Amino acid sequence: MSCLICKDMERDFEARHSEYLEARSSAYYGVSRKFAALKNVDMERAKNDLEEHQLVCVSVVRDSAL
Repeated sequence: MSCLICKDMERDFEARHSEYLEARSSAYYGVSRKFAALKNVDMERAKNDLEEHQLVCVSVVRDSAL
């Protein structure tokens, strides 16, 4: 994958995924799941943004054709 936008979006998704996992494993999660739910929403948005970009990204289409 040579597209800089894809790489940035992938890093963003990975960071948000890590934040979500951290929120789920924290002691606070036992008291209120709202914080983890918000992190989950952020993670899913980042994932959807990446997937939508990859549908139109020239480098992804080109790499999958090889």
